[in-house]
Order: sequence, then C-alpha cells, then structure tokens
Amino acid sequence: MTKIIGLTGGIGSGKTTIANLFAARGIPVYIADDEARKITDLPEIQEAIKNIFGNEVFENNTLIREKLAQIVFNDPLKLEQLNSIIHPAVKTHFEDWLEQHSNFPYVIKEAAILFESGSYKDCDIVITVLAPLELRIERVMKRDKLSREQVLNRINNQWSDLERIEKSKYLIENTNIQKSEEKIEEILKKLTIS
Repeated sequence: MTKIIGLTGGIGSGKTTIANLFAARGIPVYIADDEARKITDLPEIQEAIKNIFGNEVFENNTLIREKLAQIVFNDPLKLEQLNSIIHPAVKTHFEDWLEQHSNFPYVIKEAAILFESGSYKDCDIVITVLAPLELRIERVMKRDKLSREQVLNRINNQWSDLERIEKSKYLIENTNIQKSEEKIEEILKKLTIS
C-alpha cells in the first residue's frame, strides 16, 4: 500500500522548493494549496463562499482571493468557516489522486496547514520544513508583495514550528539547497529501509 508522507512547514519555510526536490526524484507530489485554489473555482464551492462571505469577495463572478484572505486572516472564525468549505473538497480530491498513484511506494502530500486541518492523521509520516523567522518573512514579502505585518498575521494563524516539530518524524532546515538535498537523500534511504 502507498505510504503518504506529509510535508509541511510555516509560510515562507520553502515547502514548495522541498516538494519540487522530491518530485525531481520521481516521487509523486500533491500540492494541497494549488489544488485548493483550483477547487475555489468550482461553482458549488463559489456558491458556498458567497453564502458565508457575500458578494463583496467577488468581482464579475470571479473570486478576489486577496479580499477573502484579508477577511479570513483577520478573523479566526471566518478562517474556520472557509476551511470547512475547502478542506472536505481537497480531501476528496486527494483521495482520488492517491488512487491514481497507488502503484508508487510513497507519495508526498504538501500542505501548509497539514496539522491545523487534521489531515496529518492520514499520513504515515510527516516531514516539517524549517527556516529562520526573518528569512521566512523576507521570502513571503517578496513573493506575495505583502507587508511585514500581513506576513506576521499569517504566521500567527498557523501552528508554531515547535508544535509542528513535536508531531514530525523528520525535519529539513531549508536555508541551503545543497544541505536540503542531502537531508532528502538521507530521509529517502531511511524510507527505503523501513
């Protein structure tokens, strides 16, 4: 049976970079955030979002993700409501994807909120990607064109590194690509043995 390796880490830790390094080694990788974005374009999901957040997060029937993000990252209840729409749909999508990749010994499920969503319970092991806070802030400000305050707000809406570390089997310190690659090789060797 295919093993599910959860890959997570705080915003800006470089999860996608690490996921791509696994993918380059021929391991199927499921990027939950990318799939969640696609799922929010489905008519039934948009209808559910409208029911909770109203039409102000839409423009010409297009979801304005920035407006929605502004609301949910400033209101934990609204974030919970959005997650209650998105998470079940992503879970179903992942189950279908997993079935299509059942001939692989293991797959990677990369998710920013693997622990917060509870989906870590479906993983055989979890790898957490770590990076120093200032580097994370810098990466996200540059990538998403957000203010320092906005980035910190998002960081504060996620589990802390300490909480993630407690529930993870492996850690990858993602500050140097060569060292990250070496750590991935080390983890893959251990997975092959187990």
